[in-house]
Amino acid sequence: MPNIKPVSDLRNYNEVLRSCQDGAPVFLTKNGRGRYVVLDIQEYEKQQAIIKLLSKLSEAEDIIKTGEEWKSLDDLRNALEG
Repeated sequence: MPNIKPVSDLRNYNEVLRSCQDGAPVFLTKNGRGRYVVLDIQEYEKQQAIIKLLSKLSEAEDIIKTGEEWKSLDDLRNALEG
């Protein structure tokens, strides 16, 4: 279940930060609507790494589909030797 708090709870920010320590984000609302997310730095870095990996995988899939940048075995040998 998501941890949702009004932004006014930041007056007692230690409590909000404690809520983030289990790896789950805290969603802050302003005027009853979602506005901000507070997230533990390790979880943030993990998400950024996943996004980067997925982006690289998407690029690789596009290259495979177009057939660009494929090298013959001879080209590969020449590149490694030269």
